[in-house]
Amino acid sequence: MTTAKSTVDVQAFIDSQRFSPFQWTILVLCFLVVAADGFDTAAVGFIAPSLVQQWGVARSSLGPVMSAALVGLGIGALAAGPCADRIGRKTVLVLSVFFFGIWSLAAAHATSIEQLTVLRFLTGLGLGAAMPNAVTLMSEYAPARIRAVAVNAMFCGFSCGLAIGGVASAWLIPHFGWPSVLVAGGVGPIVLTALLVLLLPESVQFMVVRKRADERVAQILERIAPLSRFDGCRFIAVESHTSGKSVKAQSALALVLSSRYRFGTLMLWLAYFMGLLIYYLLTNWLPTLFRDTGLSGEKAALMTSLFPLGGVLGNLCVGWIMDRINGNRVIAVTYLLVAVLVLLVGRGVGHQIWLGTLIFLTGTSVTSAVTSMSALAASFYPTRGRATGVAWMLGIGRIGGVAGALVGAALMGLGWQFGAVFSLLAVPALISAVALVVMAPRLGESGAQRPESKEVVTPSSVLDKKLG
Repeated sequence: MTTAKSTVDVQAFIDSQRFSPFQWTILVLCFLVVAADGFDTAAVGFIAPSLVQQWGVARSSLGPVMSAALVGLGIGALAAGPCADRIGRKTVLVLSVFFFGIWSLAAAHATSIEQLTVLRFLTGLGLGAAMPNAVTLMSEYAPARIRAVAVNAMFCGFSCGLAIGGVASAWLIPHFGWPSVLVAGGVGPIVLTALLVLLLPESVQFMVVRKRADERVAQILERIAPLSRFDGCRFIAVESHTSGKSVKAQSALALVLSSRYRFGTLMLWLAYFMGLLIYYLLTNWLPTLFRDTGLSGEKAALMTSLFPLGGVLGNLCVGWIMDRINGNRVIAVTYLLVAVLVLLVGRGVGHQIWLGTLIFLTGTSVTSAVTSMSALAASFYPTRGRATGVAWMLGIGRIGGVAGALVGAALMGLGWQFGAVFSLLAVPALISAVALVVMAPRLGESGAQRPESKEVVTPSSVLDKKLG
């Protein structure tokens, strides 16, 4: 006599469970990946004043160095989504972290602008591939009810990495020189790679879609809910076969650019582009701008560290609100706040305490707006297109980061002062807000946030039947 297997939708199961210690481990590991990403991304900004002094180059000539990593970030992100959908989120994430650690170490031995530019580009390839896979993995292991706050909590690592970079640079550079910052940015990721190999699981949704062994899926789900048993269960990812097309019949990129998602995709790209233009212009050029106001190198680095530090609280607050209110409107309001704050910063140069407070608040708003975009994208796209949708938003948006670094270099070359640079940044902040407001109706049309099927047998009910 043959007994039919019970069917378990893995995402529905995760949504029904408490956030377990196993999921906390995933959150901590992804947090560390993003922290290492933040440290390495901002490293050139912290060492820029030392490069100008030691190598005797003009500030504007550092534009290619600062933008090289961001170009690599964009290319790495564009490639990361399709690769992750083919070979797995964990595999791409582990390789990317190891890759950017190795090239950061190599960059510490650069002896010219040209060498440093090439090595920063290679570092950026790894950085770009790491971020979207960390976002996708975390979003697929977080219950839907807390997904935004979980992804944003992970993104707090980026702010912490930037802040640690500022504090570490203020101590490392006077004692060991600018290469020590890049050495620190290489050793950390290499050590982290070993932890990822040992402790990080593959996405269960990816495993189900790719027809991996049910036994491996069961082992992971039992670590989320140790009292559940999955003997004889068949696992499914409901989204992969409820739209009329199989996963193989429509590629993830074709889905992201389909008529159903195209307008929302373009608005996500525009908002993220403008947000990163603001973010990376300030991240790369704040130390130099502060030096122009008369601050010492050490005070400039410490003042700059206030910018990302505020993002930790902002990410958690915005993520918590997004889980309860329309996410794109929450981020749009945050961008409006950014526009107000950058205008105020430009008028607070003469008062260091007031200036430090405004920099902290600006960092809180900019960082939480930009990082929350990933949580918004993860909720906008269905599972079968999520990795590519998030990755392509990050990749296209990174062009804004490149633009920010180059615009900063151009403004420095033209002799723009601190206040004028900050006032200009109100324009891209307003553009981002408008893009998210007009995107609002598309969130309802996408269906990505609505349950797509009720065909679920939860493990608890299976277990109850077995015990009964």
